Amino acid sequence: MIRKLRIILEMIKFEHSVFALPFAFLGAVLGTLAVEKRLPSWGEIGWIALAMVGARSAAMSLNRVIDKAIDKANPRTAQRALPAGLLKSFEVILFIIVSFALLFIAAANLDPIAMKLMPIAVVMLVLYSYMKRVTWLCHVFLGLTIGLSPLGGWVAVTGSLNAAAWVLYFTVALWIAGFDIVYATQDYEYDRDSGLHSIPARFGLSGALWIARGFHVITAIGFFALFWMTELSWVYLIGTIASILMLFYQHWLVRPNDLSRVQIAFFGMNGTLSVVLFVFAMFDLLVVHQW
Repeated sequence: MIRKLRIILEMIKFEHSVFALPFAFLGAVLGTLAVEKRLPSWGEIGWIALAMVGARSAAMSLNRVIDKAIDKANPRTAQRALPAGLLKSFEVILFIIVSFALLFIAAANLDPIAMKLMPIAVVMLVLYSYMKRVTWLCHVFLGLTIGLSPLGGWVAVTGSLNAAAWVLYFTVALWIAGFDIVYATQDYEYDRDSGLHSIPARFGLSGALWIARGFHVITAIGFFALFWMTELSWVYLIGTIASILMLFYQHWLVRPNDLSRVQIAFFGMNGTLSVVLFVFAMFDLLVVHQW
């Protein structure tokens, strides 16, 4: 059982939870400061973390089950656990049920509105796996889905939303959509030849990378907007500048004629970005403002 669990966690790249989890915490922190002039409790942070892990684990596992045939036919993904026979579909489905149960338990221990809005998140988590069969806007849908993490963190502890919450949501959504486009360049030829929809397959490698850059320019603007709309100050601004430099560095790494560094750009830069921005924001609030 432990071996199977390790294979599942490797399959869903559990470590990639670092992309969105810091933004869920940031949403909770900024929300409680804006609405209640306090920081979230450790209990609230714990339930948010559990909800995030449950939601992401369920979504990624479901994606692997739904895409089993596609992964098997794609040379880049043929050795993933399901198409390679290392796991059976029912084993992954059991893990999905447990993951959704964790999300339900966590939501039940947060603001009551979290339970009311949870079905929306679940539907989006399920639907995004089918989007590449339907539209090249699948990357945007993925961004809007994972972008629910900071929005959910905000509403889970305050029961309300304001303009800054929505700015954070769309900023994170476009950040994720942008780097998902970069990641999808690896499957450009396979998606195009198989009739699957993606921005690289629709607009070509060069066009797709320019669209990703455009999304990340808007992301940079959103990070700066939060500086003006929240309690954050100059320390957060330093973290914002560092994060934006990472954004543009990843676009320097990946070229239409050289995709060899996509993995570095995808995980190395983006995983670091979310942590850096969160650390600078918390240093700003806890040390400079002494909340």
